[in-house]
Amino acid sequence: MLQGHYQESISLLDADLPLVLHGSDVEAWQHLTQSASYGWLSQFDRARFHLASAQKIIDSSQQQLLGQLSLRRGSLEFLSGNTEKAYADYKQTRDIAVRSRDPFLESAALGSLGLAATQLEHYDEALDWNKSALELSRATGAINSIARVEGNVGWSYHELGDLPNALEQFQLAEADAQKAGLAADRAYWLLSAGTVEFDLGNFRSAEAKISQALDLADHLHDSSTLRECFENLGLVAMQNGQFALARDRVARAQSFDATNPDPKSVQYEKLLSAQLSFRENKLEAAVSLLTELASDTHAPTSLQWEALATLAQVHAAQHKDALAEHEFSQAIATISRARDSVEREDFRLSFLSSAIRFYDEYVGFLLAQNRPLDALKTAALSRAQTLERGLTQRLAKNVEQASSFNPQEIARTRHATLLFYWLGQHRSYLWVISPDKVSLLSIPPGPDLNALAQSYRLSFLDPRDPLDSLAGDGQKLYDALIRPAQSIIPRNSRVIVFPDGRLNSLNFDTLIVNEPVPHYWIEDVTITVGTSLALLSRSAQMQPPKSPNLLFFGDALPASKVFPPLADAGKELAALEQLFPAARRAVFTKAAAVRSNYLSSKPRQYDFLHFATHGIASTAHPLESAIILSPEGDQYKLYAREIVRLPLSAYLVSISACNGAGEREFAGEGLVGLSWAFLRAGAHNVVAGLWEVSTASAPQIMDDLYKGVTAGQDPAAALRNAKLALLHSKGPYHRPFYWAPFQLYSGS
Repeated sequence: MLQGHYQESISLLDADLPLVLHGSDVEAWQHLTQSASYGWLSQFDRARFHLASAQKIIDSSQQQLLGQLSLRRGSLEFLSGNTEKAYADYKQTRDIAVRSRDPFLESAALGSLGLAATQLEHYDEALDWNKSALELSRATGAINSIARVEGNVGWSYHELGDLPNALEQFQLAEADAQKAGLAADRAYWLLSAGTVEFDLGNFRSAEAKISQALDLADHLHDSSTLRECFENLGLVAMQNGQFALARDRVARAQSFDATNPDPKSVQYEKLLSAQLSFRENKLEAAVSLLTELASDTHAPTSLQWEALATLAQVHAAQHKDALAEHEFSQAIATISRARDSVEREDFRLSFLSSAIRFYDEYVGFLLAQNRPLDALKTAALSRAQTLERGLTQRLAKNVEQASSFNPQEIARTRHATLLFYWLGQHRSYLWVISPDKVSLLSIPPGPDLNALAQSYRLSFLDPRDPLDSLAGDGQKLYDALIRPAQSIIPRNSRVIVFPDGRLNSLNFDTLIVNEPVPHYWIEDVTITVGTSLALLSRSAQMQPPKSPNLLFFGDALPASKVFPPLADAGKELAALEQLFPAARRAVFTKAAAVRSNYLSSKPRQYDFLHFATHGIASTAHPLESAIILSPEGDQYKLYAREIVRLPLSAYLVSISACNGAGEREFAGEGLVGLSWAFLRAGAHNVVAGLWEVSTASAPQIMDDLYKGVTAGQDPAAALRNAKLALLHSKGPYHRPFYWAPFQLYSGS
């Protein structure tokens, strides 16, 4: 039964027991296992008959199996679609397991609670249950539970849009299922990994994994997994434009209806059929199916918004523009409600990864209607949603909601040109917003720009100066990203960039202008990176504080061999001591530079916060990014998630640490790491490093930055002047590796 050979399991158990075993635990287990096998085969009446038979025995003489009875009852309810009842049964199982001190039963109950919570769209709760289950399963060495819980964690991440973590969990689950000999589970986790590969755009890999799962499921006669394999292979065929093959695969999936009437599969197959009808220009058939799905209150939320967005595209193809816009708006509203239902901020960060394409489709529709300002408004809605929600909740009494969307007013107020980028798979756009007008420009597709940006960033680790390379990536990026808007951007003016995709990890200072002689764009303009138009429109332009105070952490004791002492951290402190009198600075160095001192320092009272420390960026879990401080017992990390919890009103936070800006880019949210955490806490401006910061050049940059700001310059101008001083210096520090990692983030 555990290996997925359900018919063989039933055959082995289909025998009368000797009289001596009637009413024994053996007979109870016989009925429990028969019930489970029939449940997996979707023969629910027979499954319930055997479950009732088991209950009679357990109630009368085998009370030690009450937990197993409750667990199997929950699984039967789950398989038959009664998820809320299953959840209650799993909770009862967990309580029985705790009372009887049965860690194996408890880990099974916890994992089942995680699975049910995911199905109920309680994603935060699901991950908590699953992580508890995984911890207990590993402690007890229960390989069966480990594999299943790893896969369930993967589904929680998948539903939250965290595709890299989902794929990792499915791969772990598949490998552990293979070790444990759980062939049916292995097939399902292979299929699950294939669905994530599809969502990531890796279509060949997706088809290979799903086909492998299909072969395994076919050998096991596992109709449920077979059905999902055919559904997803149909999706792959549709993506490849093979519509006849897609129809055949969806029909193969639907053929399992008689033996496995799963409502969610029926709904998903309707969506696939509708999308196929749309692609084949059978528009009325598509409208009929999609309208039915969009109004189905029992359909999963993600399927509802996909149905609404597809229906919008069908109406657009029918030239029913008002209807199309209504459906797009409904889809975006449904996505927003689902995202807002996720309580944990770190889980909300990834939510748009799976849904951002619906914003892209809406943007495309509005542009086709020649409505570039409305398209910009829709694109802007997707930006920094987690950051904005957190700040708005915290500062609700002090935040005045913008009554209208007026990006030109932002440009006027900021005395700047705004560059808002939107990268699509097949088309990308740049809105250039000046005080006088909003211009829309077409730029190369997202994949091309992402590849260029990644390649150019890596080039800074090369000893050669990018200026020495003719027609290199720096020039190509300038030509693609800036040259179309060059005539609108005055020389020596201010520019606020709203990047997208891999452009988030690109420092626009380093783009190379070819005329009159090759030079970096920083010599022409002063650049700030914005978070969102909405936040920028509602944030006041602060003047530098007249009598500022400073909170300094740095020159920490080595936490480990990985984090040795920073030789030049003392220089940064010495420079700052010249600018901030003793009465207006709080300095924590050496043994005092510990996490608990930051948490108890009431950082909200300081105008400037400066960290001259090591830093680490977590790709898998960005809010696990950390500032490395002196050891305090076994603790030496100040995590981004802890920084977020302490409110700030700082004019400027400077993180003179490696990868302070973070390494993981989220759809709509940008890079998330230490800089994001300080903005989320309430800092108005944050200077952080995009890559490894040189300890040799950082003190000079920081010295010049603070001299400028304390003399009355705004942070953008002061940082630019500090960089230009290095750029124009003689010696090795003129290369971008030394001055370009530092970037200014603003707008909270």
